Amino acid sequence: MSDTTSARSHWTDFDWRLLHPAPLMPLQHMALDQVLLDEVAAGRRAPTLRIWEWAAPAVIIGIFQSLKNEVDADAAQAHGIQVVRRISGGGAMFVEPGNTITYSIYAPLSLVDGMSFRDAYAYMDAFVLQALGDLGIKAWYQPLNDITSEGGKIGGAAQARRGGAVLHHVTMAYDIDAAKMLQVLRIGREKLSDKGTTSAAKRVDPLRSQTGLAREAVIARMLDAFRQRNGLRDDVLTADELAQAERLIQEKFGTQDWLAKVP
Repeated sequence: MSDTTSARSHWTDFDWRLLHPAPLMPLQHMALDQVLLDEVAAGRRAPTLRIWEWAAPAVIIGIFQSLKNEVDADAAQAHGIQVVRRISGGGAMFVEPGNTITYSIYAPLSLVDGMSFRDAYAYMDAFVLQALGDLGIKAWYQPLNDITSEGGKIGGAAQARRGGAVLHHVTMAYDIDAAKMLQVLRIGREKLSDKGTTSAAKRVDPLRSQTGLAREAVIARMLDAFRQRNGLRDDVLTADELAQAERLIQEKFGTQDWLAKVP
């Protein structure tokens, strides 16, 4: 077993399940990422792809980020945007219902056994690059964790590993209100101001403008690509998984201690 690839599994070794439930609140999404990661690690759930639908706008900060450094709390409150913290790394995300494509993959760690983080990120998103290529978008991975194209950055990824499982999480911009994002995200002001995109009419819309397709059609092509490569069966969240998520919201994700914790 000295060969680093000897213990690696393949996508087709697993009975992949799809979760694409009705829109959920931001805290539910945060809690479900932990629940589903732990369920796959424990062998109680098959490896799963989850498509997120948002019931409310949110700013999601990474586990290693500082709340006060990343978010203008007053602006977020003024816009009715909830700020939450996830269990994976990476940067802050601004989402409103219908303006992003967000998904998580929960898989046994053996899928990326022996891989560097750089290679693991690209490997987990290969199906998305295929789908974008099928849609006429020449997209590639910009290490460590960005999906980009000739039209600019499309999305960013983050990972968390625990209990013998890996969570791979991606948010891609479909059609984002850049002016509002600039008000809420402090880092966004620097990044976008440098590019002269502070116009109130400006939108960050690589997937909408480059594909000309509805968000639902882009998601459908992504799922087709995943299904063709790996197999995929429809599934639903169990009552126990939802109950676990509600407990975690009360005990962890919905608390000020978790939101404002300084890494």
